Amino acid sequence: MKPALLEVMRMNRICRMVLATCLGSFILVIFYFQIMRRNPFGVDICCRKGSRSPLQELYNPTQLELSNTAVLHQMRRDQVTDTCRASSAMSRKRRVLTPNDLKHLVVDEDHELIYCYVPKVACTNWKRLMMVLTGRGKYSDPMEIPANEAHVSANLKTLNQYSIPEINHRLKSYMKFLFVREPFERLVSAYRNKFTQKYNTSFHKRYGTKIIKRQRKNATQEALRKGDDVKFEEFVAYLIDPHTQREEPFNEHWQTVYSLCHPCHIHYDLVGKYETLEEDSNYVLQLAGVGSYLKFPTYAKSTRTTDEMTTEFFQNISSEHQTQLYEVYKLDFLMFNYSVPSYLKLE
Repeated sequence: MKPALLEVMRMNRICRMVLATCLGSFILVIFYFQIMRRNPFGVDICCRKGSRSPLQELYNPTQLELSNTAVLHQMRRDQVTDTCRASSAMSRKRRVLTPNDLKHLVVDEDHELIYCYVPKVACTNWKRLMMVLTGRGKYSDPMEIPANEAHVSANLKTLNQYSIPEINHRLKSYMKFLFVREPFERLVSAYRNKFTQKYNTSFHKRYGTKIIKRQRKNATQEALRKGDDVKFEEFVAYLIDPHTQREEPFNEHWQTVYSLCHPCHIHYDLVGKYETLEEDSNYVLQLAGVGSYLKFPTYAKSTRTTDEMTTEFFQNISSEHQTQLYEVYKLDFLMFNYSVPSYLKLE
């Protein structure tokens, strides 16, 4: 009996060991697939690969010959520099940036990037990308991040949150980039989004009521109360009204890029354009060392504001108001090499 009992105990011990091994292997497999689901590329998104920074990749590329893309971006940098130099020569005003001026500059510590976001220039998707880059594995697919979550300020760190020495270090060492768009196309896009969509009640209340009160004669009490039927002509009149510009800064959705990102005070290494959005975006990601597994999200947006739409909106704007509005956005036109639109009747 005793040998038989020992044999039974030995078999039980073997069975427990086999069961434990199988269970452990099962847990490891589940853990592996959870990781792969969060980061299907199997690459550590949190940290830049290699020892070369994006700035080194841009200004000292590994290949000896400059690519056409690099030459194009050098031309864009030169255009900004030349415009700033001419503007400085014409103006006696000199100002120093304050931390509050830097609230649009999003910082990615891991990849040494600074992105100045400009509303109505694909900033939702670029904020999504920055959340992937700074999320340390929390996100892998930018389009899985809801648009409203991308605009929560706590999800991204901006340059104004640093000390002055830390700000200066990052401005010197990180690659700084922004994206721009034809100024009046961007303006019409902002108007359509904020004043023609019924769900934007906060904009209607804050800006619509003010615009109607100031620009519309014999406005109804309902229009003054709701502010939800602002005409484009009224919006333009509000923008060029000297009282508006004295009262408070423009809202970020129609503020000039010059005032949002301060390109005459901050040297931007890359100026991307809405017209070449996908190519320019992927070039930034390539320089950051993540281009092999992270791409700019692309999708066809049927409601996008086009040049044809912009032309139609400006048909009812007087030549006097067109001229005044162009003066407001003139630096953006010149700095980013946008020609005067053919539909404008400037005085």
